Amino acid sequence: MTGWPTGLASPSWGGDYNPEQWPEHVWKQDVELMRRAGVNLVSVGIFAWARLEVADNRFDFGWLDQVLDLLHDGGIRVCLANATASPPPWLTGANPDMLPVRADGVRLSHGSRQEYCPTSPVYRDRAIALTEKIALRYGEHPALAAWHVNNEYGCHVSRCYCDRCADVFRDWLRARYDLDGLNRAWGTDFWSQHYSSWDQVLPPRVTPTLPNPGQVLDFARFCSDALLDLFCAERDVLKELTPDVPVTTNFMANWTFSALNYWHWAAEVDFVSNDHYTRADDPERHIELALSADLVRGLSRGEPWLLMEQSTSAVNWQPRNFAKLAGEMRRNSYSHLARGADGTLFFQWRQSRAGAERFHSAMLPHAGEDTKVFREVTQVGEEYGRLAELVGSTVDAQVALVYDFESAWAAEQPAHPVAFDYYATVLGLYKALWRLGVTVDVVPPSADLTGYRLVVVPALYQVTDDEARWLEDHVRAGGHALVTWFSGIADENSRVRPGGYPGAFRDLLGVRVEEFFPLADGDTVRLTGGLSASYWSELLHANGCGVVSSYVDGPLDGVPAVTRNEFGEGVAWYLATTLDADSAVTVLSDVLAGAGVTPTVSAPPGVEVVRRRGERISWLVAINHTGADVVLPVEGVELISGVDTAGGLPVPAGGVAVVREV
Repeated sequence: MTGWPTGLASPSWGGDYNPEQWPEHVWKQDVELMRRAGVNLVSVGIFAWARLEVADNRFDFGWLDQVLDLLHDGGIRVCLANATASPPPWLTGANPDMLPVRADGVRLSHGSRQEYCPTSPVYRDRAIALTEKIALRYGEHPALAAWHVNNEYGCHVSRCYCDRCADVFRDWLRARYDLDGLNRAWGTDFWSQHYSSWDQVLPPRVTPTLPNPGQVLDFARFCSDALLDLFCAERDVLKELTPDVPVTTNFMANWTFSALNYWHWAAEVDFVSNDHYTRADDPERHIELALSADLVRGLSRGEPWLLMEQSTSAVNWQPRNFAKLAGEMRRNSYSHLARGADGTLFFQWRQSRAGAERFHSAMLPHAGEDTKVFREVTQVGEEYGRLAELVGSTVDAQVALVYDFESAWAAEQPAHPVAFDYYATVLGLYKALWRLGVTVDVVPPSADLTGYRLVVVPALYQVTDDEARWLEDHVRAGGHALVTWFSGIADENSRVRPGGYPGAFRDLLGVRVEEFFPLADGDTVRLTGGLSASYWSELLHANGCGVVSSYVDGPLDGVPAVTRNEFGEGVAWYLATTLDADSAVTVLSDVLAGAGVTPTVSAPPGVEVVRRRGERISWLVAINHTGADVVLPVEGVELISGVDTAGGLPVPAGGVAVVREV
């Protein structure tokens, strides 16, 4: 990361602005209302290709000129899109071969968005040409703060199975294997899949039954790389023509999406930005939000990041699109801010009258200004103006949590002992850490663990030999680790490591699992120490480790379920089951205590407190997710109200506070 949107003195506040959906007389009203709401940054032009290139090589930039001038005159910065997210009908109609193909061979039609194959030379050439036109026209516009490339890559078409993609996939494979190496990596002697020539190798299209796991995994890697290559091609045009303007694209590192390896993508943007939408039917959706924010901060390598999209209230794509309660949007925004965001934007500024997202909430709703939503938007915009000193600060964390997109791709394939959800598994363990008031940094396998008292490793299904040694070395040198079931099972090609589970981590953990015993839906088992678990169990043998808790009923009565192993100068814990929420808190409390990890601040349950730190001062951001007023033992100046907190920091029910510590 080498830049941040320019010209922003306080945390960014605003959203996607789509003036092409509205008549010209509305634009001036929009700018006036944005100023009233404290908006200082908007994204413009994301889906405007058809309005900018109205026909083949015939352009109309006049309306965008007017909009950018109006925003600049209003003191509002612009993250300008290169408009390549959705090709226009005239382009796809003339070039149907650029449309993506499903695994069953069906070619998708124009009529929504992302109607392009990432390997299409037509799409790439036209996207690059449009990007160049926009960069040349607006690269020196005074409103320009950053470039926004495309939009939510892979959101709707993360995989294309066309013949051209098959050719490029084979080239991608040749760069990594010879043909014998490919056969070994994929285990093609099973089911007579051995390849004798490269032209026999295909994407994992629809077949009579289960596909080859190694093939599926490598195709997922290829598809992530293909989209990343497309992003880099568009980005490079912008960097060549406007080298001083930072470039980003919006990730979707959250519960809804896992098709791209964002650890690779994050290295290619000038600053990380993300889209996040809460799961409306989840009463603990604020904890998933916190995990997403910590993951994005990890992708940003601890540097500030931008929330490009969230919703002010209901979305339009969940089974039940519940409205957010009063104060919820404010709490959501401050939770992202607490966890390293230097700006929180929305989709979108003005709620659409037509189109597929017309019932998706916006900063300015259909009902207008006299609304709960707009009043809350205006309140937070005004508050952000008082928080300029937070910009550029970082977040304190004593615990590292390992997150691996490729383990998700491998473990979520069919033909496993259970239908597996990697993100949900990580979230289950994260919730215990959140409830204990512990902030975590999310890191990739083999990250530098210097300074972390504890590393948590949930469901790291596949690991290389080097990654296994990395964790061993950390513990041997005095570190503490907690590893969960379904870790270390396979190598980087999704081949099972023989000798008993958890494969790569057997010696580190001092255990050997001979067989999995998944539990039926709704079944629970009791453990010693008053613990309870569900979903998963294992026939585990303690090979030198200490047994912390064992089953007292179920199919494995008396078998260890939680173990602790002294390894070198450190300690490695193993969770061989899925503990219920209270049990996870109990065990994690012991793990954290042993590692010397303490909460950020002593706070009642349901109160989120995170510390951001500058060079010489620090700040605490507190979000009260409960229905009761609380007082926290915090001294300093509360920045929103300007009140001194020497007698303790009051945080009202459902409220927030930001304190400069003394």
